[in-house]
Amino acid sequence: MFSLLYDEILKTSDVIVVKVGTNVLSRKNGLLNEPRIIQLCCDLCHMIEHKHKVVLITSGAVGAGMGQLGLTERPTEIAKIQAIAAIGQGKLIKTYEEILQFYGVTCAQILLTADELSNRESYLNARNTILTLLELGALPIINENDTVSVTRLHTSFGDNDRLAALVANLFEQPLLILLTDVDGLFDRDPKDPEAKLIPVVEQWSPDLMHMVVEKNSGRSKGGMSSKLKAAKMITASGGNVMIANGDRDETLRQIFTAQETGTVFLTQNYLTARKRWLGFAVRTTGRLILDEGAISAVVKKGKSLLPVGILAADGAFERGETVSLVDSHHREIGRGLTNYSLRDVLRICGKKTAELREIIGQNVYMEVVHRDNMQLFD
Repeated sequence: MFSLLYDEILKTSDVIVVKVGTNVLSRKNGLLNEPRIIQLCCDLCHMIEHKHKVVLITSGAVGAGMGQLGLTERPTEIAKIQAIAAIGQGKLIKTYEEILQFYGVTCAQILLTADELSNRESYLNARNTILTLLELGALPIINENDTVSVTRLHTSFGDNDRLAALVANLFEQPLLILLTDVDGLFDRDPKDPEAKLIPVVEQWSPDLMHMVVEKNSGRSKGGMSSKLKAAKMITASGGNVMIANGDRDETLRQIFTAQETGTVFLTQNYLTARKRWLGFAVRTTGRLILDEGAISAVVKKGKSLLPVGILAADGAFERGETVSLVDSHHREIGRGLTNYSLRDVLRICGKKTAELREIIGQNVYMEVVHRDNMQLFD
């Protein structure tokens, strides 16, 4: 059963995005684990040789920089981490390049921040660049640009898990493989002798987050919770996700030969490229608080959001920017492009459409957020 499932996922995925985290790539002292990188490159080249399109999301710049500087303990000051990452990024990509050349594969380095993927033009440019590299037979190697993003909360992905999800979300039917230092998702603390690995997640449930027990690691910014969030993002927009143990040399080979390993999260539905960008990549600049009638209209009936259903608004947004749609308890139900600025929304919220022209003037929209410019969540 699992062999057929894995085989079908591999066959239907247009791009395979492999993310390898800090705990897998580095030793306990924070330095790069080069034998692990060699094995990783070998497995990726095997996939490329078999005509799969592969993208690598990698951590490791700080570990590489520590090696260059002769450090044996990872610093905690943000400025030092940024500087060490700047030193190590060149070493990291050079390490990949030298190993991949041995297998006859060319690689390309891409550094990204969340701001770049929040911008629609940059988002499409990144997608086009990666697709062109894949057509040329190259392996895109992507990392978060730590030298500029660490100090800014809204540009930090969390050990590249969110970055991996955003990159996978650039494609129609991706397979995202998250390699970590545990075997997958367990039904309880993996240290519990009664804990059982969950091999397949067919439907997303909030209960999954309650199974997460995080480990403290000075080397990694992420954890299982960030991986589950990445899995939810991808399965909600047309892709499949695997979380597996990257510390085992055979893990990728098992996946690529359709052998059961780790936890598989199956796709839930399909979204267009624009809806994927709107729902997951773009950064919101404000909120619209909806009443129960408006929530029912947009969620159950597929209607646009009208002013009469808006209870309040906050933030700092202008017309055409992305806002969160939340209920009265401030739980996000979706996102959309607003036809009005915050100033105008505050003037018309709770009003009927017949009153808009008198309040706003001649150039009015009946909808604050049109259905075509809206992406709803579960």
